[in-house]
Amino acid sequence: MVDAQKVKALREKTGAGMMDCKKALQDSGGDEEKAITWLREKGLSKAQKRAGRATSEGWIGSYIHSNGKIGVLVELKCETDFVAKSDQFQQLAKDLAMQIAATSPVCVNPEDLPQELVDKERDFYKSQAEKEGKPEHIAEKIVQGRLDKYYKEVCLLKQAYIKDDSKTIEDLINDTVVVLGESIQIGRFTRLGLGEDVQD
Repeated sequence: MVDAQKVKALREKTGAGMMDCKKALQDSGGDEEKAITWLREKGLSKAQKRAGRATSEGWIGSYIHSNGKIGVLVELKCETDFVAKSDQFQQLAKDLAMQIAATSPVCVNPEDLPQELVDKERDFYKSQAEKEGKPEHIAEKIVQGRLDKYYKEVCLLKQAYIKDDSKTIEDLINDTVVVLGESIQIGRFTRLGLGEDVQD
């Protein structure tokens, strides 16, 4: 028998449904940390199922830095107007806008990067590894490792979240999908920095 207070505490901590929390605690032998992991895994598999659903509603998140020199607009999409108007969804849009202001990503996904840019980076890392005298099979692993690091810098979904660097932006979105129960996708974003990209 699962203690009702434990179920309530888990629900408050995770935002998951009462029955899911009860099942998680039963399957985890009452261990809260294991129950959270159980809920997260279940939620992520649900999130993946939802990923293909149409996202025709949403919210434009915005952020203007306190010095007035950096501004961001980001389009965050979901399935229903009800979720789009929820505080949690709008907070996510705002957090994403702040992330973009702070980290200046190039795109949302690695797949969005122009192929010639990826090829250029790959060639650069390859020549670096060759100069370091690495054998070819090791060099390939080094190149892939450096490419992954590059994606974490320039692709929004792969970046560490500025408010909690133990998770990526992708994790942050998946966590929100678990709570709100809808597919959530980042559409477009634009970042303006005063005087940036101005030619002398």
